[in-house]
Amino acid sequence: MILLTTLLPSSSLPTVSVWWDLFSIDSFAHVFLFCVLTFLMIVGFAKQFTLLKLKHYPIRYALFISTLFGIFVELMQHFFIPGRHGDIVDVLCNTLGCLIGIVLFKWVYVW
Repeated sequence: MILLTTLLPSSSLPTVSVWWDLFSIDSFAHVFLFCVLTFLMIVGFAKQFTLLKLKHYPIRYALFISTLFGIFVELMQHFFIPGRHGDIVDVLCNTLGCLIGIVLFKWVYVW
């Protein structure tokens, strides 16, 4: 689902005149999707019993996997999707979403 929505043409998103790319609807969508991805990944890793490394270090692995997935998506957009290009701002928004997902997990389950 995240791969599909991030590979959609940006013309399918509503346009808003903003001062900076970081505050566009596209950036907020990236932050939200990767926040949810990381949060759910941490919960899943922490509750599974098959791989003990994942169970004991769910935040590290979720951050690593989610961040690499975000970079992979941007590289796919740049090299394989006609009319799209990879953007470093999107990678930063993906990573910011991952970090917000970690804070959300800690707020819900730890603090």
